[in-house]
Amino acid sequence: MSTGKTKGIRENREDVEVIFEQLVRKVKIMWQLFALLAALFAALTAILAKIGIKGVDSNLATAIRTVVVILLAWGIVFAQGGHHGIIKLTRTNWTFLLLSGLATGLSWLFYYKAISIGDVSKVAPVDKCSIALTLVLSFLILGEQLSLKTVVAGGLITAGTLVMIWK
Repeated sequence: MSTGKTKGIRENREDVEVIFEQLVRKVKIMWQLFALLAALFAALTAILAKIGIKGVDSNLATAIRTVVVILLAWGIVFAQGGHHGIIKLTRTNWTFLLLSGLATGLSWLFYYKAISIGDVSKVAPVDKCSIALTLVLSFLILGEQLSLKTVVAGGLITAGTLVMIWK
């Protein structure tokens, strides 16, 4: 009888290992799913903003958008209970999150100004040159390694940006 129990435990363990391996595979691709969703919503942002900005000061449009983002972000934080983590933030956390917020705000202000006077189909690809800049800065500031594939991809993005702004 103990053999049957042992066999059952072994089978259960194998089932758990299979489930665990499946979860690990899913988690490894989750960043890709979130990145694709980010790209989708970034594309929608550009189109919706271009429609909504007609006849509106670009700074006012950015301010309205920012209020929506603030409400959405804090709503999610409170709904998930993440607001309790505020007391754990260090001075470094605060400093770089605030600097990141300033960079985001400036990026949005310039982006909205650009789409208010230019075509979204031209502004958006130029804005995505930030990807190539991020690759360089991640290497220089964060010490992240760049593969040949990453360098080539960054070069192609830069080349595409130059094609978009070339007259």
